[in-house]
Amino acid sequence: MTGRGYTIFDTGIGRCAIVWGAAGVIGVQLPEIREIDTRRRLYQLYPDARELRPPANVQLAIEGMTALLRGGEADLADIALDMTGIPAFNQRVYAYARAIPRGETRTYPEVAAHLRASGATNSVAQAIARNPFMIIVPCHRVLEAGNYADKISAHGGAISKRRLLSIEGASPTSSKTLFDVLLPVAPPPRHP
Repeated sequence: MTGRGYTIFDTGIGRCAIVWGAAGVIGVQLPEIREIDTRRRLYQLYPDARELRPPANVQLAIEGMTALLRGGEADLADIALDMTGIPAFNQRVYAYARAIPRGETRTYPEVAAHLRASGATNSVAQAIARNPFMIIVPCHRVLEAGNYADKISAHGGAISKRRLLSIEGASPTSSKTLFDVLLPVAPPPRHP
C-alpha cells in the first residue's frame, strides 16, 4: 500500500477517525463536537490521507477501540503503530502507557521513574500531550501527580480524560480547583 488512508467510524462517544500507512496506524482522532470539525482536523494533520476502506489490521484496531469506548474489553497491544518521526523518549512513554491495565492509572512522575528518567516528569507530560494514537496508546491513563483527569489531548477532540476513565471504570480525582491548590481538603472523618 502506498500513501495514507483514513476512515471515520462510530463509537460510544461519537464519530472517531483513524489514519494509517504502510507501517501501521499513524494517528487516531477522537470526536470533535461536529464531524466536520473532526474531518477538518484530519485534513490539517494528514493532508495527504484519502478516505479509504481500512485494511484488516486497522479494522481490528477500530473494533477494539469501539469495544473499549462502550466500556467493553479489548486488547490493542498488537496493533502496529507507525512511529516515524516520533522521538525515542516519547516512544518509550507510549510503550509504557500501552502496558497500563484498563481501569488503572499512573502519574507522570511514576512513568518517569519507571523509565529511569525521574527528572523527566515534564517530558512525560509533553509526550502524553502529543500522543497521536489516542485509545491505542491510552494516554488518558497517565495523569498529573494528584490524579487529576481534566485535560483534553490535542487529538482528544471534546472528550476529557475523566470521561474516558469513567468508561473504563476508573475513578480519578474529579477536578483541580484553585481551592484544591491553595487549601487542600482534609479527608472526611472516619466513623467507627
